[in-house]
Amino acid sequence: MLITGELARLQQEIETIAHDYGLTFPEVRYEMVDYKTVNLLAAYDGFPIRYPHWRFGMEYERLSKSYAYGLHRIYEMVINTEPIYAYLLQSNLMVDQKLVMAHVCGHADFFANNLWFAHTNRKMLDEVANHASRVRNYMDRYGQETVENFMDACLSLDNLIDIHAPGVQRHAVIEEDDTPQTVKKMQAKDYMDSYINPPEFMAEQQRRLEAEREQLKNFPADPERDVLRFLQEYAPLENWQRDVLGIVREEAYYFAPQRQTKIMNEGWAVFWHTRLMTNHLLQSSELIDYAEHHSGTVAAHPGRLNPYRLGYELFLDIEDRWNRGAFGPEYDNCTDRVARSQWDKKLGKGLEKVFEVRRIYNDVGFIDAFLTEEFARKHKLFVFEYNEHINEYEISSRDFQAVKQKLLFQLTNFGQPIVDVVDANYHNRGELYLRHHYEDIDLDRPYLEATLTNLYTVWNRPVHLETVVEDKGPVVFSYGPEGGGVQAAEVMDGRALLERLGHLVRS
Repeated sequence: MLITGELARLQQEIETIAHDYGLTFPEVRYEMVDYKTVNLLAAYDGFPIRYPHWRFGMEYERLSKSYAYGLHRIYEMVINTEPIYAYLLQSNLMVDQKLVMAHVCGHADFFANNLWFAHTNRKMLDEVANHASRVRNYMDRYGQETVENFMDACLSLDNLIDIHAPGVQRHAVIEEDDTPQTVKKMQAKDYMDSYINPPEFMAEQQRRLEAEREQLKNFPADPERDVLRFLQEYAPLENWQRDVLGIVREEAYYFAPQRQTKIMNEGWAVFWHTRLMTNHLLQSSELIDYAEHHSGTVAAHPGRLNPYRLGYELFLDIEDRWNRGAFGPEYDNCTDRVARSQWDKKLGKGLEKVFEVRRIYNDVGFIDAFLTEEFARKHKLFVFEYNEHINEYEISSRDFQAVKQKLLFQLTNFGQPIVDVVDANYHNRGELYLRHHYEDIDLDRPYLEATLTNLYTVWNRPVHLETVVEDKGPVVFSYGPEGGGVQAAEVMDGRALLERLGHLVRS
């Protein structure tokens, strides 16, 4: 049910203030829902209709029990479409509805203006409903269990995409030399040609030449980062299976920018709901409720990173630094901590800078460019690890570079392994060979084996994954009709070894 009356008037007031600050976004449509419906929408990733799958029901049960036990409460939800749809919880206080609408303005502006969302399908609400209809038709035609089992395999592989594909031409376009090659004849007089260059012999040599040329062509020609695309195009699938795999891949690419910008997106929304509420919308009678709910949003949680808090504090830090002029070579070269803390050239460029940052960066670039040593020290950031001797987690380092590298490592490719298809005709048997970019951390063995099993389900021929195991070096894990296995990798040359170790990155 769309909002009306007082809430509709409040929406117009909040959006007018947001536009005055420079936020730009398309129409936002709010719907009022109860807690059961908001849990259902959350289980469906914000969309009211999804294809039938058991994982949605499992997530709904988890959210429902968590809400019943008072372990969580979903105050708002917003999806990246045009128009933008956002949901308000019926049981929210009026101050909560104000906070949510101001928060949604931040998200809506981020969706509309951040470059990492530029390629996303803004009509995804209709597209997802279309996906649901097609999957249901396949279930009616081929059986629910058959379709669901195949979808399970596809969903377990939905992280094997190239998250930079929309903005990067991964491989140079090279025109192949299709000039036909022919076997050279021995010089001979015309009347002796058929004896010196027998036609049957020349034809056989020509066939061998063409076969050798085909073998020189790699398939794929360069390592393929988008494993799902490769499977969709080349795996021996039925039409309905190819379509289901395409549905999983399309939705994976739709959600990828949200995962790439989680810290920035939530930080930007908190940045603006704080400014709008404290400067314009908050009434004195609402102060305590607002403070409680806002502090809960940005509170530090033991053992995990709060993206709302980190993103919000970094945006505040950027605004403050550019207002004071605390950037550039002169500031960076200043070694006096007192002088740095009192640095103020009164440039007043903070708001301009945060809008620029919002437009250009994702989380990796955001942390890399703007997480400073002063920020890490001020917020007491540290790295923790598990100590096997005392069976407890403990602080392992407060060093700024260690903290920054740990954050960047967790954010790069969502902290998941990077895997390329390097040979789809391994040993000339049509088997699939993939290579893991090793980053000094072994792959999780159960996940590795499950991934190979599901790759085999899609490729329908044996699959192999090359990686590095600590203390063993390069190894190849395989899975086929007779099960799985592991063997030492063949080291062909120094360049191949460097690639396997992850020290040579191909563009």
